[in-house]
Amino acid sequence: MKFPNPLISKITSRKNNNSFRTLTTSHERIDFSSNDYLGFSRLKTITKAVESASKKTMFVNGSTGSRLLSGNHAIHIEVENKLAGFFKTPSALLFNSGYDANLGLLSSVPQRGDIVLFDELCHASIRDGIRLSNATSYSFKHNSISDLKKKYLNTKTVSATIYIVVESIYSMDGDRAPLKDISEFCAKHSCYLIVDEAHATGVFGTQGKGLIDELCLGDFIFARVITFGKALGCHGAVILGSNELRNYLINFSRPFIYTTAMPIHAALTIKFALNELEITDQLTKLKRNIRTFMNGIKIHNLQNKFIESESAIQSCIIGDPLKAKDIASKIRKENYDVKAILFPTVALGTERIRFCIHSYNSTSEIEGILHIFSNLI
Repeated sequence: MKFPNPLISKITSRKNNNSFRTLTTSHERIDFSSNDYLGFSRLKTITKAVESASKKTMFVNGSTGSRLLSGNHAIHIEVENKLAGFFKTPSALLFNSGYDANLGLLSSVPQRGDIVLFDELCHASIRDGIRLSNATSYSFKHNSISDLKKKYLNTKTVSATIYIVVESIYSMDGDRAPLKDISEFCAKHSCYLIVDEAHATGVFGTQGKGLIDELCLGDFIFARVITFGKALGCHGAVILGSNELRNYLINFSRPFIYTTAMPIHAALTIKFALNELEITDQLTKLKRNIRTFMNGIKIHNLQNKFIESESAIQSCIIGDPLKAKDIASKIRKENYDVKAILFPTVALGTERIRFCIHSYNSTSEIEGILHIFSNLI
């Protein structure tokens, strides 16, 4: 069957713009690319704990249905209660991925006549969820309180409920949102604040509870999205909030209602990854390595090229897709794994090399990759 011409044209356009993407494997190289910030995906203690618990549980490979039908299990409830306790929030509801969580939350909560204001650098899952809602939405300039205020004043109506959506740590820039200022704005104007903590969990806060915990802002957040595929090294996500929010999502969030429940094995992995997060020393090692990388940027006089970040994500703007791809390719030939981030993942002209720092990276590995990179750039 012939492939549709409009789709061929879109692929051709990507290739002509040097932004065509393909799948590659890179697990044999030194990792400066993955989101496995604490190394939990490779931690044998978690694997063994899951295996041991599985033998004691009425274990099946699949969950057999949605949670509203046959798929709900006592382990799901146990993990949700544990998550609510760990993050000090009234309730928790598991989703199969961070994408599903953002889609399920933002497509169902904002109603027709409501307004959603979101940071222009918010993740695609946030944007897609907003698009599926019946609310009116506007983006504001990245991390700009003044532009947020401007958009609020230009769009507010007497009857509209207003939701403001941000990430605490942005996935491509690695910088942090001004959460204190935004939460104060929301409190003053009775707006509902939604925060995606995907890249802050396991990196910031007490025991890796995130930036909201570090800033003691839990009481000011309407909904918090935590994902497990980054620092916790497993899979899935959770939405934290009030008991009313949990009940609402169970009844109205289509990505929750109409999907097969998370397998028991995945829920157990979250449980034991959370146990590990409470006792691990990997967070200390990660913070040390982030400081080492940031110092290396200064040593090589690259600070003007890197986006300012204190997170595990360190991005250097190249500004040209061919050059970014060439630099990444040459670094990979030296046995270091990094990725060039291209349009449309980032805006045209902001193509970059994105370094992800981990607790298991050695000082010599950090120094080595920065030495290679500085020579190339």
